[in-house]
Amino acid sequence: MRQFSAMLKANSIVFVSSFCVMVTELVAARIMAPYIGVSLYTWTSIIGVILGGIALGNYLGGKIADRYPSSLVLAIVFLAGSLLTFAIPFITSLVADSVWFWGMPLMLGFVLRIACIFLLPAVILSMVSPLVIKLTLADLGKTGGVVGTIYAFSTVGSIFGTFMTGFYFILWFGIRTLILYVGGVLFVTGLVAMFAWNVPDRWRLSTRNAAVLLAVLVGLAGLFTAFQLRALWEEDYTAESIYHNIQVTPDTFNQEARILRLDRTTHSYVIPDDPLFLRYDYIKIFSELISYTCRDNAAPGFLHLGGGGYSLPRYLDAVYPHSKNDVVEIDPAVTQVAHQELGLPPDTDIRTFNQDARLYLVQRDAGQKYDVVVGDVFSDYSTPYHLTTLEFARLVKQHMKPDGIYLVNIIDSFRDGQYMPAFINTLGSVFEHIHVFSRSANWEDGMLSNYVIAAADNPIDFSGFLDFTRENRQDVTADNIYEGERLQDYLLRKNAILLTDDYAPTDILLAPLIR
Repeated sequence: MRQFSAMLKANSIVFVSSFCVMVTELVAARIMAPYIGVSLYTWTSIIGVILGGIALGNYLGGKIADRYPSSLVLAIVFLAGSLLTFAIPFITSLVADSVWFWGMPLMLGFVLRIACIFLLPAVILSMVSPLVIKLTLADLGKTGGVVGTIYAFSTVGSIFGTFMTGFYFILWFGIRTLILYVGGVLFVTGLVAMFAWNVPDRWRLSTRNAAVLLAVLVGLAGLFTAFQLRALWEEDYTAESIYHNIQVTPDTFNQEARILRLDRTTHSYVIPDDPLFLRYDYIKIFSELISYTCRDNAAPGFLHLGGGGYSLPRYLDAVYPHSKNDVVEIDPAVTQVAHQELGLPPDTDIRTFNQDARLYLVQRDAGQKYDVVVGDVFSDYSTPYHLTTLEFARLVKQHMKPDGIYLVNIIDSFRDGQYMPAFINTLGSVFEHIHVFSRSANWEDGMLSNYVIAAADNPIDFSGFLDFTRENRQDVTADNIYEGERLQDYLLRKNAILLTDDYAPTDILLAPLIR
């Protein structure tokens, strides 16, 4: 019975520690997103750093367990883990966007940023299992069973922490509150661990016991101070979702305008009471190409892959009151913020589908065709690779009318980038004609810029487009075009690859842009 009680204590404690490690690992991606985006490099760095911390923690924990096998040491480990967890937001504000990492190789900079914030908590919490095993082993003849059971419960804690965080906790609590809860759970578990095993002279007045009491009081004081000064390190987000940190702020120079930021990227600039206002050049290019394509169509059908601030859907809904505007926005929280903060009416005719864009097209009846499909889901640091491939381009085409057009916004360097050539080459394998539009005439300047790619089976008469646009607007944004043989020569010079579901290294292609 005594052995069963010891195993119950041990299994519960390692379950909690592993649970908290995995919660921290998943939260790390959301914490780092405003600074380095959410890309393959981000996840690779996080997983590598956490695994490294677990390995180092197991090693150091074993050494400590052999020399100081006591519940007091176990409690100190939990207390240290708790304080380091509480400190994550503060350390992030100091380290994540620091100039220390400027000029470093891309991958090294990512790993060091994440290590500065998350390595030490992972190391400390991974010391728990060796200490618990040492405290639990009473019969060397049962070592294998005890160690196996404890590590099994540790793994179950990791699995449970992964599922609960990814599916529920981030959505329920948000990142900052979840970090506080994890720190609190670790602190309480440390107190429980201290009293879980009988320790002689626990209450005797001694230097060691006084040091333990002092450490507990310092931890509580540090927690209270950090909470009182949270305004110095907390980010003020409008909303947090399982996909984004969402922030809406007024423009400094125009208090009527609202700026939408998702993670680290500015996505939209809108005036809630003016749906006809378009700020960014690439959206103006979208609108000009759409006006030309739909010039004889009073009720066109539009599909928007990505909602963001709903600038273009609101504009088209106002310009074409009989049109059909379907928006596929994966994040329901973004849509909710658009309704609450960005002027999207609650009774709008714009239909929103909160799901993945590819899944939407797979599940939708391909017999219902769109005149225009707009792809605006690609940010500067990350890209949903499954929306860049040959198979996805074919899927988009299946849902377009024969004379329809697919418009995509891409951020890259025309001269130095590798991502945009691959994307253009892939679209060119599905559509007969590819046109690339830019606001700047200096294509080879090497600067990062927004480019609009137009893919269709019918060519765009650029002269006719310019004449039509000048007749209907005071200014033409899409006045620079790359097409035909010039574009083919460009793709040959860049040795553009074909993106497929089996081979789409988009994060690697984007590495120069991130750097």
